[in-house]
Amino acid sequence: MRLFKSLYLVLVMLFSFTSLHGGDFLMPEEAFKPYAKVNSQMNIVAGVELGDDIYLYEHALKLELKDSSGVSISKIDAPKTTNHHDEEVYLTSPEFTIKLKNDAGVTGLQDITFVLSYQGCSELGLCYEPAKIEYKLSIDTAALDGLQEKIVEPLKSTNSATQEKSQMDQIADTIKSGSVLAILLTFFGFGLLLAMTPCVFPMIPIISGLIISQGEGITTKKAFALSVTYVLAMAVAYTIAGVLAGLFGANLQAALQTPWVVYSFSFVFVALAFSMFGFYELKLPDSLVAKVSSPGKRSGFVGVAIMGFLSALIVGPCVAAPLAGALVYIGQTGDALLGGLALFFMSIGMGIPLIVVGVSAGKFMPKPGAWMTMVTAIFGVMMLAVAIWMLEKVVAPSITMILYSLLGIGFSFFLGVFDNKGHFFRHSVAMVIFIYSVSLFVGFLAGYSSMTEPLGFLKQKEVITSVGSKKEELAFEIVRSVGELDTLLEKNRGKKILLDFAADWCTSCKELDHLTFGDEKVKNKMNEFVLIRADVTKNTDEEKALSKKYGVFGPPAILFFDKDSKLISSKTVIGFVDADTFLKHLNSI
Repeated sequence: MRLFKSLYLVLVMLFSFTSLHGGDFLMPEEAFKPYAKVNSQMNIVAGVELGDDIYLYEHALKLELKDSSGVSISKIDAPKTTNHHDEEVYLTSPEFTIKLKNDAGVTGLQDITFVLSYQGCSELGLCYEPAKIEYKLSIDTAALDGLQEKIVEPLKSTNSATQEKSQMDQIADTIKSGSVLAILLTFFGFGLLLAMTPCVFPMIPIISGLIISQGEGITTKKAFALSVTYVLAMAVAYTIAGVLAGLFGANLQAALQTPWVVYSFSFVFVALAFSMFGFYELKLPDSLVAKVSSPGKRSGFVGVAIMGFLSALIVGPCVAAPLAGALVYIGQTGDALLGGLALFFMSIGMGIPLIVVGVSAGKFMPKPGAWMTMVTAIFGVMMLAVAIWMLEKVVAPSITMILYSLLGIGFSFFLGVFDNKGHFFRHSVAMVIFIYSVSLFVGFLAGYSSMTEPLGFLKQKEVITSVGSKKEELAFEIVRSVGELDTLLEKNRGKKILLDFAADWCTSCKELDHLTFGDEKVKNKMNEFVLIRADVTKNTDEEKALSKKYGVFGPPAILFFDKDSKLISSKTVIGFVDADTFLKHLNSI
C-alpha cells in the first residue's frame, strides 16, 4: 500500500509540473538541430543550432571520425564556452571547424563517417537525453596532403613537385576562386579545345547525316535549328552525367557502355543508313529511329534531340582535365549549380563546330538528282561506319576489321572502282578505298587486327632490327580491383610506377595507346617505370571502387607513384596528351 501511495505522489507531481511547463518545453528536434558538411578546403564544418533557452554541455560534446580509413582529425577550431552554474556550456549555437590530415597515404575521394555527440538542457529546468548523429561525408584526400605537410612538418624543405597541383585540381581551384562569368567563359574555351579531340569526331557524321536525312526541303534556317537542338541536348546530357558523377561518383556514361546498349545504338545507325540508301522510308511514331529520320516533320526535332542526348552518353564518354576538374569541384563542395553550369558551357563550346557542320550540311546540300543520290549514299556509308565504330567497344578487333573491309569494298564498287568511264577523281577515290579495304581483308585472313597497318604481319618476320635489337611492345600488368593493385604496389616498392586507367570502349585510350605510348621515345622512357593498367571496361563494383579510391571519374587517366608507392597527385594526367607533351611530363618525374 505504501508503494502505491508513493507512485501516486510521483504521478501527481509530474502532472502538476507538466501542467505548468509542458507547453514551454521544446521537443528535442526543435531544441537541437545538428549539422555537418565539408567545405572547399576539405574541412568538416559541424555544429548545433540551439532553440530558445537551450544550452549545450562542453564535456558532452564530441567530434569524432569512425571508419576513416587513413584520414584523421588534426585540429578542431571551437568557439568559446561560458561558465554556467559551474559548468562550461555553449549558450549560443556553436560551430566547429574540424581540420583533417592524411595518415595512411590514401588517395582520391575517400568516404568517412563523422560522429557528432552532444547533450543539453533547457533553462526552464529540463535536461534532454544524450544524442549521437552519424554523417557520411566524402573527402578529396588530394587536398589533405599539403595541409598535412604544413601542420606536421612546417620547417621541412620540399621540392616544387610536392607543392604543385595537377591540372585537374588547378581547374577545380579556378572554379572555387573565380567569378561566375570568368568561369563560364573559361569552360566555354575548354569546350572549343575539346572539340578537336577524338571523342567528338564520331558526332560529325552523325549530325551531318541527321541533317541530310531531312530530305529536299531542308533550309539553312532549319539546319541551324536542328543543329542547335542536337548540341543543346548533348550539353544537357553531359551536364546531368557530370553532376551525378561529381555528387555520387556514379559514372553514367561508363554504365551505358554495356554490350546491349552498344548493339542497340549501332542498330539505330544501321537502320538510318539503310533508309538513306532508299530501301524504305521510316515513319513516325513507330520507333526512335523513325523520329530521328522522319523528313520534313516538326517531330524531327524530337528525334534529333534524342540522338544528341544519347550521343553524348554512348558515343563519346571521354574524360579530360576540364571535365574532371569540374567533377572534383562538385564532389568537394556539393555545388551542383555552378559546377553544372561550367559543364554545360563546356559542352556548348564542344558543340560549336558541330553546329557549323550541321548548317553547312543543310546549306550546301545539292538539289535533287543523281548528285543528291550520291551525297545521301555517302552519308549512309558514314552512318554504317559509325555503327561499326560503336561495335569496336564490345567485339573483337578482328570483327570490326572485316566489317570495315566489307563496307569499304562495297562502297568502292558503288563508286565504280572498275568503271573506267567514270569521273577521274571519283574513280581515284574508289580505287584508294578498294585497295585499303582489300588490305584490311588480307590482314583479317592473316589474323592481324591493326587498322593503321593492316599488312603489318608481313614485317613481323623481321624480328631483329638493323642494330640487332628486338622491338618490344609495352607490357602492362592488368588489375581490376583495389586488392590486385595494392599487391602490385607493395611488390614493386622501390620502383617508379605508372598506373593507366583504360577501357575498351574509351576512344581516347586507343588514341593514347597508338599515338602516344607507341612513340619510340615515349616507349623507351616508359620502360623506366613499372607499368600497370587498371582495366575498367566492365564497370564492375570492384572496378568502380578502384576508380573511386584514386578519384578517377573515367578513362583515360594516368597516375604516378614514387619509390615508396605513394601517389604523386600533382603528376596525374587526365585525358589524351600527345607524345611530345607526355615525354616532357615523364622527364619531370
